Amino acid sequence: MEITNVMEYEEIAKKKLPKMVYDYYASGAEDQWTLKENRNAFSRILFRPRILVDVSHIDMTTTVFGFKVSMPIMIAPTAMQKMAHPDGEYATARAASAAGTIMTLSSWATSSVEEVASTGPGIRFFQFYVLKDRNVVAQLVRKAERAGFKAIVLTVDTPRLGRREADIKNGFALPPNLTLKNFEGLDIGKMDRTNDSGLTTYAAEQVDRSLSWKDVKWLQTITTLPILVKGVLTAEDTRVAVQAGAAGIIVSNHGARQLDYVPATIMALEEVVKAAQGKLPVFLDGGVRRGTDVFKALALGASGVFIGRPVLFSLAAEGEAGVKKVLQMLRDEFELTMALSGCRSLKEITRDHIMTEHDRPRVAPRL
Repeated sequence: MEITNVMEYEEIAKKKLPKMVYDYYASGAEDQWTLKENRNAFSRILFRPRILVDVSHIDMTTTVFGFKVSMPIMIAPTAMQKMAHPDGEYATARAASAAGTIMTLSSWATSSVEEVASTGPGIRFFQFYVLKDRNVVAQLVRKAERAGFKAIVLTVDTPRLGRREADIKNGFALPPNLTLKNFEGLDIGKMDRTNDSGLTTYAAEQVDRSLSWKDVKWLQTITTLPILVKGVLTAEDTRVAVQAGAAGIIVSNHGARQLDYVPATIMALEEVVKAAQGKLPVFLDGGVRRGTDVFKALALGASGVFIGRPVLFSLAAEGEAGVKKVLQMLRDEFELTMALSGCRSLKEITRDHIMTEHDRPRVAPRL
């Protein structure tokens, strides 16, 4: 069967993957309201296309922190990709590089920064959590720098892990043949190695609940890499992020895996963009499954989007070829959306090209 859109990979992945692994990737927190809303919210934004524009040439290229990318569609950090496919993060890195876009490697990856760097050239970011042991954080940052990674993505919405009921029911644990590679060889002191998920348990327990904005400042003292703050949903936090010297913001609700009943990221985006006042780029992740979604995010002021689950599901289904296909399908759909909306370059995509529920005229009821 010919796969014609990104969503079709999820059904294939569900059939191929062990239930514990599929549920870990697919599920959200508690009632999973935000998980559904991340998708549904996009459908409430409509287009206002401009016609009779010469769209014989469409330019989707952009720059992120000075690095040229082929399109504003990048790969978000997702943990433990070797649970999806034996090639795991290697395959994702190669696919991103072939597509001319950015891959973000999770610190909870089943491949190390060095291993990912060994796949060849590419623009890569490194995501991590601030751990209680700042020495470990500094070691992780240095490893990423040495491996040629170009930016740090600091996840800030996880002082504690959200309640993901599927994982509780399944007794989720990293399969015994896999390990969190970035923590191997670090000076991390005593750790319970009585079972094979010791590293996973360690990492979760080591996330620092006292993390605050002063730690963002501290990070800037140990690295010259740009720091993106991932997990911002409000204007208030955006203003603080700007003051704290963040290089960029990713509007994210952690794939709806943390606090349920927060808004869909596409609904929080405009508030954040307005508060940022152009002082730093704002990106979005969460719920992006179509090229139309990418266009809507850019029309609301995003500089680009990151995709997570589509990478995992396509990786599970077809390995590197699947991830390449997802990136190509989203690229093709986005290009078509631009053409049909009358936009030849990203700078021509404006707020006037869409309307949200708030923009629609209210029709007075007849008396």
